[in-house]
Amino acid sequence: QVQLVESGGGLVQPGGSLELSCVASGTIFSIGSMGWYRQTPGKEREMVAVYMSGGSTKIAGSVKGRATISRDYAQKTVTLQMNNLDPSDSGVYYCHADRIVSLTDRDLTLWGQGTLVTVSS
Repeated sequence: QVQLVESGGGLVQPGGSLELSCVASGTIFSIGSMGWYRQTPGKEREMVAVYMSGGSTKIAGSVKGRATISRDYAQKTVTLQMNNLDPSDSGVYYCHADRIVSLTDRDLTLWGQGTLVTVSS
């Protein structure tokens, strides 16, 4: 089965940095876009950064200049590096991938289970 496995969440001091990683596991032939979204209680889930299948990236205005997204196609991994974190960055971060082609799927979209990021002193 294909799954998205997230890691890197935790407690970070304001102004600190955090790296979130997501790996797609399973017998996978290709993946379209891979990215990160976040959700705060009472608010809509929002896109943080996405690495598009064509090689371009989308970065949310709220984190532009503080976040970098990278991708390792061979390892099927996407990584979000966030710097100068603010308490408003707190929330549950979810990995997302689409257009997954695997041994058993021709077009699969997946969400990770979510990893909690808390920015606080």
